[in-house]
Amino acid sequence: MLGIDAAWTLHNPSGVALAVEAETGWRLLAAEASYSRFLALAEGGAPEARPSGSRPEPGELLAAAKKLAGVDVSLIAFDMPLSHEPITGRRASDAAVSRAYARQKCATHAPSAERPGPISDALRAGFASLGYPLHTRDIVGPGIVEVYPHPALVELAGASMRLPYKASRARLYWPEASVEERKLRLLHQWGAIVALLDLELAGAADLLRLPPPGASGVGFKSFEDTLDAVICAWIAACALEGRCRAYGDDISAVWVPKPG
Repeated sequence: MLGIDAAWTLHNPSGVALAVEAETGWRLLAAEASYSRFLALAEGGAPEARPSGSRPEPGELLAAAKKLAGVDVSLIAFDMPLSHEPITGRRASDAAVSRAYARQKCATHAPSAERPGPISDALRAGFASLGYPLHTRDIVGPGIVEVYPHPALVELAGASMRLPYKASRARLYWPEASVEERKLRLLHQWGAIVALLDLELAGAADLLRLPPPGASGVGFKSFEDTLDAVICAWIAACALEGRCRAYGDDISAVWVPKPG
């Protein structure tokens, strides 16, 4: 299965994670900060020095995943609005998951026809043409699903509030702290999340190595994108095992792991 933290624009990188089911449970095989890095990993080539944005190619991603895992992908979980109809604004799925997790402050971002409109439509159509339709009710056979890391992490951690793990919001989380202290607090939160994910996807702690405190902003964002992709892969595992609830309707749905 694949987890993809899909960027809403083509110039931003998209994290990609690959996991497989083994006799002892789920195992994380790969976690990269961009499509290009994931494809390079499958080909045994050197990764790009700095993660870059690119147009996602469903066929290439599926082929790379099969090359790394040795089996076909069964489910792809995207952190991106997806719909059977053109997205023009807030959807039933956005409203449903926002209502369910209002107390935890996990409302969704409002999509539009521009962002991620064309990218979302192309992804859905591209994967559907390869036998991976969008699932909004039940998961019957291979397909793709829409997920949202914030409520998923609330369930993973048993938290009462959304976790403060976004690098771009560190100043809002801790306005009184210095830049250095914010980085340390962010790293501490990331470490806690990685430890929880490692219990669900063996090998996560090995592949999700925290950046050093002195890393650049790009380094921190690259780790965050990779981490989100792994969270998406974990949600996909939960969905395959029937441990998710789909918030929405037949047109669009956000899949979130069930409590406990």
